Amino acid sequence: MATTASLHLHLHLLLSSSRRRCRLLVPRAHTDSISTGRRRFIADTATASAAAAVGPLVLPRTPLARADQPPSLSEWERVLLPIDPGVVLLDIAFVPDDPSHGFLLGTRQTILETKNGGNTWFPRSIPSAEDEDFNYRFNSVSFMGKEGWIIGKPAILLHTSDAGDSWERIPLSAQLPGNMVYIKATGEQSAEMVTDEGAIYVTSNRGYNWKAAVQETVSATLNRTVSSGISGASYYTGTFNTVNRSPDGRYVAVSSRGNFYLTWEPGQPFWQPHNRAVARRIQNMGWRADGGLWLLVRGGGLFLSKGSGVRTLFSSSLNDAHAISYLHPPNQITEDFEEASVQSRGFGILDVGYRSKDEAWAAGGSGVLLKTTNGGKTWVRDKAADNIAANLYSVKFLGDNKGYVLGNDGVLLRYVG
Repeated sequence: MATTASLHLHLHLLLSSSRRRCRLLVPRAHTDSISTGRRRFIADTATASAAAAVGPLVLPRTPLARADQPPSLSEWERVLLPIDPGVVLLDIAFVPDDPSHGFLLGTRQTILETKNGGNTWFPRSIPSAEDEDFNYRFNSVSFMGKEGWIIGKPAILLHTSDAGDSWERIPLSAQLPGNMVYIKATGEQSAEMVTDEGAIYVTSNRGYNWKAAVQETVSATLNRTVSSGISGASYYTGTFNTVNRSPDGRYVAVSSRGNFYLTWEPGQPFWQPHNRAVARRIQNMGWRADGGLWLLVRGGGLFLSKGSGVRTLFSSSLNDAHAISYLHPPNQITEDFEEASVQSRGFGILDVGYRSKDEAWAAGGSGVLLKTTNGGKTWVRDKAADNIAANLYSVKFLGDNKGYVLGNDGVLLRYVG
C-alpha cells in the first residue's frame, strides 16, 4: 500500500509540473507575438507619419489653395511684395500706353513699381517726396496716356509726364480745405482732385492752378438751413469716410459717422445730402457697372439701389436751391435699396468692384472674398481666401482681365480667373 501511495504521489507531482510548464509556455508564446506585433505597428506608423509629413512639401499648391478645396476654385493669387508687414495698400494704377508698367501705393511712404504686368514689384524712390522728414501716406494714383498723378497725406502732389520715369512735386496752397483723398487724370495736363471735406478742384495746367468745382465744402452746405431733414447733418463738422467716382464723373461719399451719404455730379454747385435708407450705419458706397449704387453697412450687409440714377435735393441752379429744398420732403431724396444675399460670416464687407455688368467681387475683414455672377443679387464666398490673415480693403478692376484686391499687412491679390 505504501508503494502504491508513493507511486500515486509521484505521478501527481509530474502532472502538476507539466501543467505549470504548459501554463508558462502558452502565455510566453503569446507575449512574444504581441511584442513583435507592437514593434511592427510602431515601425509602420512611423513610416506612414514620415510619409505624411514629407508629402505636402513636394506637392505644388497655389497661394490661395486649401487642403479641403481644389486650387482650381480660386480665381486669385497672392503676390509677394518687398515691404514691411504693417503696410496698408491703398491704390494701384497702370500706364495706359504701357499696360505692363504700374504703380502701387500704401502707408509708410510706400511706392512700388512693376514693369512686368504686376508679376513682381520693387520699391520706387522719388527724391522729391523724400526731402522732408514726413512718413507719407500715399492715397491715390491715376494715369491718362503717359501723364500721371500721385497724392498723399500730409499734403503732397506728384506729377509725371513720362509714364513715371520721373516725378516732380507740385506746390500746394496751405489753405487747401481738408486732406486730399482722391485724384483722377482727365486729360493732357488735366486732373480732378477731391478732399475729405468735400472740396473738388480741377486743373488744366499740370496742377499749378486749381479751380473749385463746388462752391462750398460739405460742412458749409449741411450747416445751412437747406440741410434740415437730413438726419445727423446739423452742425456737421466731420469729413468723408469714403468717396467713389463713376466713369462719367459722378461722386458718392459717406459721412465719417456713416449716418448719411452725399452725391455730386458735374455742373451741380453743392454736394447733395441723402438720408440713409437702412437702419445700420453705412460703411462704404460705390457705383455698379449699370450706373446704380451699391451700399455696404457695418456688420456685413450689402444693399443695391433699385434704380440707376440718384434723385437730388438741389436744383443745378444756385438761385433756386433753397426753394427746391423746401418743396421736397426728406423722404423723397433717399434711394430705394434692397438687401442682397451674402455669406460674409458676420465679418464686415469693405469694398465692391465690378468686373462686368454681371460679375463683381466684394472683399472685407479676415480675408472675406465674395463673388456674384448676377449683378449683385446673390453672392458666394470664395473659401480659398479664408486662410489669408488680413483685412481686404479695396477691390479694383482695371479691365476685364486685370483686377487686384488690396489689404493690410502688405497683402496684394491678383485676378487670374
